[in-house]
Amino acid sequence: MKEYRIDSSELKALCPSLRAGDRVILSGTVYTSRDAAHKRIFEYLNTGRQLPYRLKGAVIYYAGPTPAPQGLAVGSCGPTTSKRMDPYTPRLLDLGVAATIGKGERSAEVQDAIIRNKSVYLCAIGGAGALAAQSIAECEVTAFDDLGCESVKRLVFRDFPLIAAIDCSGGNIFRR
Repeated sequence: MKEYRIDSSELKALCPSLRAGDRVILSGTVYTSRDAAHKRIFEYLNTGRQLPYRLKGAVIYYAGPTPAPQGLAVGSCGPTTSKRMDPYTPRLLDLGVAATIGKGERSAEVQDAIIRNKSVYLCAIGGAGALAAQSIAECEVTAFDDLGCESVKRLVFRDFPLIAAIDCSGGNIFRR
């Protein structure tokens, strides 16, 4: 296993080099998105409305940050279960999303989309949301403010620790 220090803007180009089990220390811009935001994103896509941020090259973190205590960009910001986003993920990857971040296994359809799009699925440590928040330097609502903690937020990661869970060569830490 290797360790990579990667800026989110370079992640798509590096996806073919990553292998399941590699450690990734990610910095740069990442967008949060959970169930309600995914549903809204698809309403926009299905009706031809312009999203307030670009999907191409984006990194999506399945998280809903809690309000920030004084001195931090966010409160707790741990990953949510990725499988709930599986119905949406293949289309988002087909539209250019570089990577998704969450916890747990993914469906065969998502793994196929990762391979097809030369993307990657990264896992964050579940149950450590307060610790994860220490690697987030900035947070601002980007879209769907009415969704509260499930709104899409633009985060700036600083050395956020992750594991490559499913790579674009078909490697999968859940199926060893």
